[in-house]
Amino acid sequence: MLITLAGEDLRRGRRARLAVVLGSLAAFGPLTIDMYLPAMPGMAHDLHTSAPLVQLTLTVFVVGLAAGQVIAGPLSDAWGRRRPLLLGLALYVAGSLWCAFAPDVGWLIAGRAVQSLGAATGVVLSRAIVRDLFEGTAMTRFFSTLMLVNGAAPILAPVVGGQLLTVATWRAVFLVLAGFGTVLSVAVVLALPESLPAQRRRSGFRDTLRAFRTLGTDRHYLRHVLAAALMFAAVFAYISGSSFVLQEVYGLSAQQYSLVFGGNGLGIVLFGQLNGLLVGRVAHEHTLLRGALGVAVTGAASVAVAAVARLPLPVLLVSLFVVVSMLGVVLANATSLALAGHGASAGAASSLQGLLQFLVAGVAASAMSLAGQASAVPMAATMLVCAAAALGVLTLARQPVSARSAPPSSP
Repeated sequence: MLITLAGEDLRRGRRARLAVVLGSLAAFGPLTIDMYLPAMPGMAHDLHTSAPLVQLTLTVFVVGLAAGQVIAGPLSDAWGRRRPLLLGLALYVAGSLWCAFAPDVGWLIAGRAVQSLGAATGVVLSRAIVRDLFEGTAMTRFFSTLMLVNGAAPILAPVVGGQLLTVATWRAVFLVLAGFGTVLSVAVVLALPESLPAQRRRSGFRDTLRAFRTLGTDRHYLRHVLAAALMFAAVFAYISGSSFVLQEVYGLSAQQYSLVFGGNGLGIVLFGQLNGLLVGRVAHEHTLLRGALGVAVTGAASVAVAAVARLPLPVLLVSLFVVVSMLGVVLANATSLALAGHGASAGAASSLQGLLQFLVAGVAASAMSLAGQASAVPMAATMLVCAAAALGVLTLARQPVSARSAPPSSP
């Protein structure tokens, strides 16, 4: 049987297949965002609209990604993981096709909303399934393993998107995303058995409300969820602003930009894997999390100095790499620490994490867009504020490490 408390009984081949499928589901967000980033300036021209309206398609997707998780997570606690997941994948494919054939920016925004609700199921349920199968350090290591696949999305997506633009229009990007959703639907049917047995499912709406009330009063959970959300917002400011900043302010081509973006994604993968090697052997999750946030704040401060002083582009790019690379370490440790004590309500806990993560990111991106894209300063300021706030939340709300060492509740 696939389910195990510690995750150590999974055979290596099955564990690898599980990592590929769950990592691909978790990658829905970055993949669907990053692949069309190089096309955003061209989309504004082709659809005869403004850059802020094209950026709104990104904000709408993020908000839908947050809202969809609040629906899919608790629903999966009652129905199991597979049925909501397959329904979400069908929505994702339909939304991608809608975007591909959108005649104007209004239809594109609507298609992105549908697409985001489908993508949300993959993002939230990938975390819930990991919590179903793993506990403790084994869970943290598996989340780090997912960064091999999840981190590949920001590496490959903009490169693929940039190369597609050399032979086709931006609409081809959404056709490719529809194909990805179709392939992943087949993979879920064939390779992802149900991880939540009927006897562990929640019976109704009251149970869901009780779970959210418990989560909302758990300082340990909220502390790590907010730290992850604010760090993600710092990186999301880079994601939503760098396409215009690096191409229009610093003069990079779509292909050059995609390579820079992919290089930063490689940093997420490398440091995510380093985290998996270190956790439980060299350092505790708390130590690695605080260290990564400290490095991120330092990198964000360097980004701000480079933007304000108009330092050479390599200085800005190195600083951005430092900040973005820390995301793999922060998300793996913060997610594991947040979900550790909530095995009985993994779907609800994962959904609330996703809601806060993407809402905070959406608000940060919207605030940044109001300042315009005439320079890198708005992007840099947003990154620094969010990274510093993440470290502040983790530090100011600090609880004794012994609270984490207590064994988590049984899944």
